[in-house]
Amino acid sequence: MSEPPPLTLTQVAGLLRATAATLRAEADALGPDGLRWHPAPGEWCVNEVLGHIIEAERRGFAGRIREILDQPGKRLESWDVAQVARERRDCERDGLELLREFEELRDESVRLVLGLRPEQMELSGEHPLVGELRIVDLLHEWPHHDRNHVRQILANVQAYVWPHMGNAQRFSEVD
Repeated sequence: MSEPPPLTLTQVAGLLRATAATLRAEADALGPDGLRWHPAPGEWCVNEVLGHIIEAERRGFAGRIREILDQPGKRLESWDVAQVARERRDCERDGLELLREFEELRDESVRLVLGLRPEQMELSGEHPLVGELRIVDLLHEWPHHDRNHVRQILANVQAYVWPHMGNAQRFSEVD
């Protein structure tokens, strides 16, 4: 199998929008109790996943791209994901409010992506853990990161419904 071509800015923007649409559909359908439910001790509820995606939007993707555009070669900051999650206390928050916060940020991010120019793709910053990060790298990591957390949310929903499936659980055991 050959390596796929890099995503275009339009494709990145479309994938970012698709994440927002998926998160909206899942959150609306699950409701407040489901958004706060933890599948196991120490695992994030959907609200906490949303909070993490919000922080990643601000700090890790749109934030870093803006920093690199403002000051190419800049030393980028690392952040303690678990500590930020504890400080945010998203499990206690209204999940639909978190989703609205995310949607506003994501709309701004899509505009940022669509406003990038080809000559900006190779601009980079220096991350203390991974080294050089180019804008093009971040644009490809972003939908990858989103999908990891969409999978996490979908797995939470699966775990939420599992105990109520009765004998229908057996269908999943043979798949």
